[in-house]
Amino acid sequence: MAEVKKIPQRSEVPVEYTWNTADIYPTDEAWEREFEEVQAKIPVLAGYAGRLGESAQTLYDYLTRCDKTVEKVTRLYQYASLRQDEDTRNGTYQALAGKGGTLWVELGSATAFDTPELLKIPPETLERFYDDKPELTLYRRFFTVLQDKKEHTLSDGEEKLLAAAGEMAQAPDEVFSKFSNADLTFPDAVDGQGNRLPLSNATYVTYLMSEDRDLRRSAYEQMYNTLGQFQNTAAALLDAEAKKRRFFSSARKYESPLAAAVASNRVPPQVYRSLVDTVNANLDKLHRYVRLRKKLLGVDELHMYDIYAPMVAGASKTISFEEAKATVYDALAPMGEEYRAIIREGLDNRWIDVYENVGKRSGGYMSGVVAHPYILLNHKDDLDSMFTLAHELGHAVHSYLSNKTQPIIYRDYVIFVAEVASTCNEALLMEHLLARTTDKTERAWLLNHFLEQFKGTLYRQTMFAEFELRMGELNAQGTPLTAELLCAEYKALNAKYFGPDMVTDDRIALEWARIPHFYYNYYVYQYATGYSAAIALSRRILKEGAPAVQDMLGFLSGGCSQDPIDLLRGAGVDMASPQPVQDALDLFGTLIDEMEALMDK
Repeated sequence: MAEVKKIPQRSEVPVEYTWNTADIYPTDEAWEREFEEVQAKIPVLAGYAGRLGESAQTLYDYLTRCDKTVEKVTRLYQYASLRQDEDTRNGTYQALAGKGGTLWVELGSATAFDTPELLKIPPETLERFYDDKPELTLYRRFFTVLQDKKEHTLSDGEEKLLAAAGEMAQAPDEVFSKFSNADLTFPDAVDGQGNRLPLSNATYVTYLMSEDRDLRRSAYEQMYNTLGQFQNTAAALLDAEAKKRRFFSSARKYESPLAAAVASNRVPPQVYRSLVDTVNANLDKLHRYVRLRKKLLGVDELHMYDIYAPMVAGASKTISFEEAKATVYDALAPMGEEYRAIIREGLDNRWIDVYENVGKRSGGYMSGVVAHPYILLNHKDDLDSMFTLAHELGHAVHSYLSNKTQPIIYRDYVIFVAEVASTCNEALLMEHLLARTTDKTERAWLLNHFLEQFKGTLYRQTMFAEFELRMGELNAQGTPLTAELLCAEYKALNAKYFGPDMVTDDRIALEWARIPHFYYNYYVYQYATGYSAAIALSRRILKEGAPAVQDMLGFLSGGCSQDPIDLLRGAGVDMASPQPVQDALDLFGTLIDEMEALMDK
């Protein structure tokens, strides 16, 4: 087999494949100076306590000062986080990230008075303030949204106490991150020729995508054998996360942690439950997919370590980062030149940290820093990595346009819409690749990947969402989330989703212990709803051209200036209805039909 490259140290990675954090702060010293300046100014905001309703000018001064401070604290924190993620073992940037987190808590504590105080300003007074200070009308939507939170807002002292508890509340996620990325190590995986390969969170799924079944099995067993040794620690962390959610949602008088989580995005809880119900009603399609996978792999038993392996043997190929960049750029031509100009700027100006190095955070993400977006990758020169690049570039354009178009108060789009642009990019890339090929084997290989996107994003993320629902239900009943209970619940759920043709063993029952998204507070369902919306939008863009593109650009520029359901309606899709999810699942069924027919020829 080809020689496996050693994972380099950070200092060994060529600079052109690293992101340029100097665009945020040229040096750590510059960061420290701004940190001290911002920290010194935070008490000024606290000095407005009790004064917000005295005049239009006072209110405007406070809101604009607050906006500017939030922007600077965000900048400080994101720089520190980016530098920490380059090598999670680096104590210098662990300390900076800790200081950045502390600054957020200080800001929250200093401004904890504002929500209850703002809610006390009578509507007629606000209307008079708008006349006295027309610039205040910028904040009209902000006040409307705030009023909706009135019944969940506490007294000044209670709000300050909850804000002060914010740093402590980050502990489950932070401890899990350190445990998983910095401290947890795994024995080497062994391939079919007896070669030992380094196993990490970043290489794990890559090995599961190998055609070498011995390597897949070895990686799977080593991963979960190791996690099994720490399952009680992992369960304690997840139990702490569930208790934290229940505490804060109860303190704010929400009926459940789910209701509190979706309210922050102004999404009805029924959208979450409708997704789970719609996917559960279409599990027969996933079971068909599993049967097809078992048949095409030619195995007597299909195991969970076979779920990522290509169903088309020998079709995979190496795709360098340079080739991936060019292909993604070409694939996004239907989005128009305004969109692609932003892509070009990012590709040419070191917005991206490309390759894995020792200690680097696993996975991939985009951070929408005001200077410009930043993208973390762990590129593996394969098809999946090319799709990850397209995905994160979608996030980057979304943040770029939102930051450029919206005032500070409305720049941050809510999580519910965050996955739409990214997965729309992926759908356009897939259509581009399918349109270019005339080779049966290559087409089958691409269809395999398309099916994997549906399985991994629509079905798997909904399975995670359902697990989170169950975790919350058990916690609400006062049931401790022990390792034994979590394994039993997860194993049963996995068996339900993947059906009778999949062997669901005791190792996959431990998968909950390695999923960071379970600490993201009912986040994962939005991958599935976002994917469904993206499939609908990509087809509209390809069918209608410029009008659909303009609607899409309007959506991407909208930030949080409207509710997310309304923003998506403006782009042409109604996520208040289960129809987009059902349409996407119907397409999944059609793709299975095509794959079955193609492989029977």
